[in-house]
Amino acid sequence: MKGIFTLLALLVAGSAVAAQASESGLADHPRWKALLHINQGTTWRYQGRSYVDDPDFFLHEDGATEPQAELEANIEQLRPPESEARCRFPARYRFLSQQLDWTDDGGLSHCADYVEWRKAMPQARVALIFPASYLNSPSSMFGHTLLRLDRGNDEDGVWLSRAINFGATVGGEENSILYIYKGLVGGYPGYFSNVPYMNKIRDYAHLENRDMWEYQLNLNESEREWLVAHLWELQDIRFDYLFLDENCSFRLLELIALTRPESDLMDSFRIAEIPVNTVRALDESGFIESSKYRPSKAKELDALIQRLSEVEKDLALGLSQEERVSETEAFQALAPKRRHLVARTAYAYLRLNNREGERTQDVAARSLALLRLVNRTPSVKEIEPERPVSPKKGHGTKMIAATGGTMGESGFGEFQARLSYHDWLDAPAGFLKGATIEAFNLQVRKAESDDLALERLDVVNVRSLAPRNQFRKPVSWFVNVGLDRRFIGNKRHLTRQVQGGGGLSWALGPVMPYAYATGRAENNSAHDPFVSTAAGAKTGILWYAGAFQAGLDAEGLYYQNDDVSFTASATLNLPLGSDHAIRASIEREGGRERAETEFSLSWRYYFD
Repeated sequence: MKGIFTLLALLVAGSAVAAQASESGLADHPRWKALLHINQGTTWRYQGRSYVDDPDFFLHEDGATEPQAELEANIEQLRPPESEARCRFPARYRFLSQQLDWTDDGGLSHCADYVEWRKAMPQARVALIFPASYLNSPSSMFGHTLLRLDRGNDEDGVWLSRAINFGATVGGEENSILYIYKGLVGGYPGYFSNVPYMNKIRDYAHLENRDMWEYQLNLNESEREWLVAHLWELQDIRFDYLFLDENCSFRLLELIALTRPESDLMDSFRIAEIPVNTVRALDESGFIESSKYRPSKAKELDALIQRLSEVEKDLALGLSQEERVSETEAFQALAPKRRHLVARTAYAYLRLNNREGERTQDVAARSLALLRLVNRTPSVKEIEPERPVSPKKGHGTKMIAATGGTMGESGFGEFQARLSYHDWLDAPAGFLKGATIEAFNLQVRKAESDDLALERLDVVNVRSLAPRNQFRKPVSWFVNVGLDRRFIGNKRHLTRQVQGGGGLSWALGPVMPYAYATGRAENNSAHDPFVSTAAGAKTGILWYAGAFQAGLDAEGLYYQNDDVSFTASATLNLPLGSDHAIRASIEREGGRERAETEFSLSWRYYFD
């Protein structure tokens, strides 16, 4: 009999919970959906269900797809005093206790692990950190975003801050091509991490030579509390990681949206989520209070080098390698403050060159000697690298263009659409000069005597110009994968191709000359071999003037079947504000049997 009454009591309690959850309409509350990471039409995958792929994140077996069922399970398990479920989900408990007016029964005081962790977590301020692009790493071509939680309001407190990062867990044995493929289709698990911020400063600004932008968010105390409590709930919780949309920036945007569910951060559909677009979305929604630029060690060295004469540059190089250079007549002849500047440059160069791995005794001894020399000479005014334009002020990362022109005797019209991001003749403000990062760049053309046809499709097109000087000698490189057209015999054929190469570039004021050795493999309908290979060279000049960008480019390729192709072009890009540009070009293109000259004029529109 007692068992029957117990069963009836449980049924009544369960019915009451279900009725309370249903009548309250909390399953549709924006914050409840944010706590469960429900996709409300923001991306193409998992619409109407949770992005979370971990059953430990739910209290109901269908919680990922049924917000109402998850709500009822949470009410049932979080309501009892000293419930262990409260210790797992403190943000959910806060939400339900506020919405359902639960009495104060001790709250989370019994959750020793959470209380201890919560006391150790800084919460005075929250900043979004944007390490800029790093072209030598496929995973970092578009930059990155992470959150920083500060303990205090001053600069010294930053070094005690915590960094909140979302990233893919990748096996170290995988190559770059497999890495990109699996990243595009969601083949990696993604997790949140919580590490000292100084570790990220070391990784990005020191080791990878990436500039960092710090955007202070204007979250109030209550909003910061939501964010930190939810971070506890996300520990060791698995998501899928996709490069294009469900990436580091998207997850952080979700996290910040939780603090203000009424904001429009997650309202619009996203084909791709690029880190700089996350910054812009937060700015447009009123989250960003201020910004700070933190240059990389390479930028700090460049700022010192720019203050030196050619003789002083040679002395700095020599001083970084041999302490006795400081005793030479040439060094002693310098004014005291110039000696200080040379010594500082040598010290910065030595530290930058030996930033990875363990320092040898020789390097440590030279570093100490240079530091003593710096301290013995009269100091000069602090030299700060020039602050570049903030990435959030650059042109939109998507682009469409309408083009008209002629090739030989025939006129044509062309439409172009680019999913992302930037080519090296687009307006450079907010981007790296000499860098091209394009994904899914489509061009279709209608000539006077031909049907509408695919002219070009760049699946991936990356070009990196890394200028060389006496101190740094990086290698420039490029890779292009996609479809294009070229003359084979008398006809322009569509080819499926992979092309790449390495080379050198320099910076001579606003002018950047470059040269690449190139290789190409292609498949087309005109050649018998399934794959034709070629080798050649590409050279050119970029000119970044104040009001426009211009480029000259020439390339020649020799194929293993004795075919040849060549192109030579001149292009002028004239930005009209941040959203529009006019681009004009002339190109001579051909092969062994035929060559034509093309003139074109296009209007380009940039948007996010």
